Amino acid sequence: MHLNRKRVLTFGTFDLFHFGHLKLLERAATYGDELFVGISSDKLNFSKKNRYPIMNEIERAHIVAGLKFVNSVFLEESLELKREYLKRYNADILIMGDDWAGKFDEFKDICEVIYLPRTQNISTSELLQRIKNDFQG
Repeated sequence: MHLNRKRVLTFGTFDLFHFGHLKLLERAATYGDELFVGISSDKLNFSKKNRYPIMNEIERAHIVAGLKFVNSVFLEESLELKREYLKRYNADILIMGDDWAGKFDEFKDICEVIYLPRTQNISTSELLQRIKNDFQG
C-alpha cells in the first residue's frame, strides 16, 4: 500500500544524458508523488539496437538516480517484463516519450498510460552524429 501517493513509472536507456532526458523525467515527475525509472540494461540495449550504450548501465543509473525528483531507479532486463515492473512498483501511471505512442496501450488495464512530447531538436542519435561529424572534419 502506498498511502494514496501517485506512483509514476517510466523507462529509457538515458545514454549520453542530455537536456531532452532531463525535461522528460522532470515532466514525468509532475504527474505523481513518486517517480521510478527503469534503465535499460546494457544487454537489453544491445538486443534492441545491436550496440552497447556509450555509458554503461551503472553510470547511467547513477546519473538518473542523482536527480532530486527521481525516487528510485532499477535495471530493465527485458522488454517482456514491463507489466511485471509496473505491478512490482505499484505504478499508477506509465509515462513514455511520444515516439512510442500507442505501443504501451496494452497496460491501460493496470495503470494510466501517458505519452509526452519529446524535447525538440535533441536526441542521443543526433548528438552521436554531431560528435562524429566534428571529429571527421
